Amino acid sequence: MNPAARSLQDFLADPRHARAARHGGSALAVALLSGLAWVAVVQGGARIGTPMGQALAGSAIAALATAAGALPALFVRHISARWEDVMLGFGAGVMAAASCFSLILPGVAAGTGILGSKPAGAAIVAAGLVLGALFLLLADKAVPHEHPGAGRHGPDWMQLRRVWLMVFAIALHNFPEGMAIGVGFAGGDASVGIPLTAAIAIQDIPEGLVVAVALRTVAYTPWKAAGAAALTGLAEPLGAIVGVALTSGFAPLYPAGLGFAAGAMIWVVSHEIIPETHRKGHEQAATLGIIGGFVVMMLLDTTLG
Repeated sequence: MNPAARSLQDFLADPRHARAARHGGSALAVALLSGLAWVAVVQGGARIGTPMGQALAGSAIAALATAAGALPALFVRHISARWEDVMLGFGAGVMAAASCFSLILPGVAAGTGILGSKPAGAAIVAAGLVLGALFLLLADKAVPHEHPGAGRHGPDWMQLRRVWLMVFAIALHNFPEGMAIGVGFAGGDASVGIPLTAAIAIQDIPEGLVVAVALRTVAYTPWKAAGAAALTGLAEPLGAIVGVALTSGFAPLYPAGLGFAAGAMIWVVSHEIIPETHRKGHEQAATLGIIGGFVVMMLLDTTLG
């Protein structure tokens, strides 16, 4: 632990300081959520015909898919490691294909139309992609979280219960997925947002199950494990609000936002999901899952886009 982190940990060891930090953190969270709710209302979130309303509806579907995926954990305590890696690989394949077909390619097309040049359109998407990956890199270092079997990540001065570390880990995945849905609808073109919503909802189902079962294996009750996994889905509507709000006011931000969402999702696939699926010796099965997910998303984009 570095000296700064140790000093902060010692500071928080005082019950009065810890209590003040909890209250301050709660107040900040309430203020941020209230601000996002206000933005959603101002931009027409209560009307399904607006980009914000469509983004909220799409992200709610994805959040419900996470909750639905977690429900079998009420009855299933264990999934074989092979099938767990196949399911995670399938989700990774869906996310990778969605990044290509539903984010990068529409982003380049939109950027070309706005800027009048295909190289310029590709460049603005590329810039957004890099920023999206950097955003997840910083979030990975700043937010304490834990992946099942992979240990703790983030700042080591924050002592949180293990269930919350796992919730934060999946929420880090779900927030950029919500942003992708928001950006997909921000341009007013449902042919971008609908395939993205379908893809993300499909991959959220096995993800919710894997997380809930992982929580059951570390001695959490069935209802608590399923509830915590379902809770991670709430990050998606929040991400959708941010995605619409950031990209709907200035035209060049729309292709950049599509690139940003793609970069964040590619980071999750490469940095988190694929290494996790290859950690237990099931590389071939996991890779077949990735290919299956990629094919399903490619067909979905062709059918719904």
